[in-house]
Amino acid sequence: MINISFPDGSIRQFEKGTNALDIAKSISEGLARKVLAAKVNGKVSDASRPIDQDASLVLLTWDDAEGKETFWHSSAHLMAEALEAIYPGIKFGYGPPVDNGFYYDVDLGGREISQDDLKKIESKISELAAKNSPYLRTEISKEAALNYFTEKGDEYKVETIHELNDGEITFYRQGNFTDLCRGPHIPHTGFIKAVKLMNIAGAYWKGDEKNKQLTRIYGITFPKQKELDEYLQLLEEAKKRDHRKIGKELEI
Repeated sequence: MINISFPDGSIRQFEKGTNALDIAKSISEGLARKVLAAKVNGKVSDASRPIDQDASLVLLTWDDAEGKETFWHSSAHLMAEALEAIYPGIKFGYGPPVDNGFYYDVDLGGREISQDDLKKIESKISELAAKNSPYLRTEISKEAALNYFTEKGDEYKVETIHELNDGEITFYRQGNFTDLCRGPHIPHTGFIKAVKLMNIAGAYWKGDEKNKQLTRIYGITFPKQKELDEYLQLLEEAKKRDHRKIGKELEI
């Protein structure tokens, strides 16, 4: 048995190898349905990863900053899966969460994505999300990782893998998409209920203007459509305030 310490100071015993989702279910099924990730001994982790020793545990939901960050990181992977389905042969740079949402830098191989294309990509993301595909973590050797992305023809991932240490490399897979990633991720894609792709920009690979310019696609997702609607309304109100301020300054 292992001792799990909770934020309220209580301590409970569980079987060695249990995970945060199982612990959440032992407290409340309703709570378990909200858990996006877990903080184990101060480190954010997949809620499905086994806990093998005594630990402090914080169950992370959408109400927590780390919960949102994990949610948006997973959403970047889901957008990548959608992009790969629509644009075969696409190559991927980095796809991190940001303060409000996420982005992914991609090489479209000479193709372009316009603002009009974003709706099509959003629809594909929603279609994939509804499949409730689990995010599956796999530890992989450096050689196997290099072989996978070399065969796939993604030189950006190959370059990144060369910079990593063997024994510290992990893949995450959901649906038909596999990515090089240290995680963590939400339990499955079904948590993602609302999506909006916000903007397209150019970004040099690794931020170096000597490197190729990739296409950066920004997006944001929410666990409820209502929350996305409210977010977009706040953005519109902010734009109006900016326009009024600019007009006053220009004496319009």
